Amino acid sequence: MKPNTQNNRAFSRRKFLATAGSAAVTVTVLPRHVLGGARFVPPSETVNIAVIGCGGQGRTNVRALFNEPDVRIIAVADPIEHHNLDRFYYKGVAGRKPVKAEIEKRYSSSNPNYKCAEYEDFRVMFDKEKSIDAVLCATPDHLHVCVCVRAMRLGKHVYCEKPLAHCVEEVRLMARVARETGVATQMGNQGHSGEGIRATVEWIRAGAIGPVREVHAWTGAGLWGSQLRGRPPEAPVPSGVNWDLWLGPRNPRPYSPAYTPVTWRDFWAFGTAPIGDMACHNLDPAFWALDLAVPETIEATAAGGVDSEVVPVGSLYTYRYPARGDMPPVTVKWYDGGLRPPRPEDLDPDVQFGGGANGILFIGDKGKIMCPGWGGDPTLVPLTLMDSYERPPKTIPRVKGHHRDWLDACKGGKPASANFEYGAKLTEVVLLGTVALRVGKPIHWDSAAMKVTNAPEADRFLHNTYRAGWEPA
Repeated sequence: MKPNTQNNRAFSRRKFLATAGSAAVTVTVLPRHVLGGARFVPPSETVNIAVIGCGGQGRTNVRALFNEPDVRIIAVADPIEHHNLDRFYYKGVAGRKPVKAEIEKRYSSSNPNYKCAEYEDFRVMFDKEKSIDAVLCATPDHLHVCVCVRAMRLGKHVYCEKPLAHCVEEVRLMARVARETGVATQMGNQGHSGEGIRATVEWIRAGAIGPVREVHAWTGAGLWGSQLRGRPPEAPVPSGVNWDLWLGPRNPRPYSPAYTPVTWRDFWAFGTAPIGDMACHNLDPAFWALDLAVPETIEATAAGGVDSEVVPVGSLYTYRYPARGDMPPVTVKWYDGGLRPPRPEDLDPDVQFGGGANGILFIGDKGKIMCPGWGGDPTLVPLTLMDSYERPPKTIPRVKGHHRDWLDACKGGKPASANFEYGAKLTEVVLLGTVALRVGKPIHWDSAAMKVTNAPEADRFLHNTYRAGWEPA
């Protein structure tokens, strides 16, 4: 009898798939060192995390990770041993050694001999610490791409503070490498994982205020230091500071205490101005709800003009978008350094406008929605509309926290909500504002070509150059 080749092939395939499925189940309980390449951490195992950047925001992330029972921070890296943060809202001390000590103290309750490895250079750490599963990057902006691309290429899952990178080319590279490596990623715009931003998006999509034609978002943040023009004066490098390593990809320049801690945000070489610092938080609800990935034109003006070294104390940015699907054209304005949009006339006089120093206002054909910063809860304006408003169904999946969302992705769950694909698009829009500001005229953006079509001089602000050995690609 002639064999049925087609049936035999089908049976063989079913047998193979069944065997492969059983093998997959078996693999999930193997120790992580048995698994090769870019991999997800088995659900039953602890995620070993290295923290790179131990300043105020790095310390904040460390303390948040303490609340996750399936996390162990096994290594830290920072070229600075010690920071005094008392003159900033962070307060207290940070830096490599204080953060290491805090980690060891925390974990000593369950393991009295717990030790956290410490390194000046994250590259040396990657060479020596082979059990790292994931990396949290909280360095200054100019180092984000150097840290994250290297980590992803090594198969490490990556959480990176906002803004995702320092220029448009870098954010596109970050998204591309994340896609190529398949690791779990998350940008540190923490409000993106909250209830407020999801409600805002759902209300707008449900037509609560009709088609949206204007958005105003703002922050009170301006300069962190007192230096207003030019490079600060040189000073001796303090003990415990590896200044050349802190500069990383940037060309050598003399040390100054005006650069660290925190105040690096005031300098174009290292930071991205107040808009880069805060728009990934406060503009996020509009970006998500209104599909704002590709602006048509951007213009910006700065209080006191634009210096080549130091970012402005306050600026106004205007983004104009064409119609997107069934959504009409919309104008989006960003204000920082104390600048604010006009208070809505129909807002109750005893009610705070938005979130005070940080907020967002949507203006639609049928009303307004305002929210505090960091994706806070939406409120209809005037407030009398709130009592009668029938909330739409919750159509956007909820998550259990920003770090938790990423950790679940590290363990093979769904991609985190603010993964690098999303974070790169949001950061690109934010950074295009700084390009318009530095060019000094309205720019026309060709997203597909990654070009400013009316200002060739803008090209240098879309890219960065790197010292030898620091190239991110």
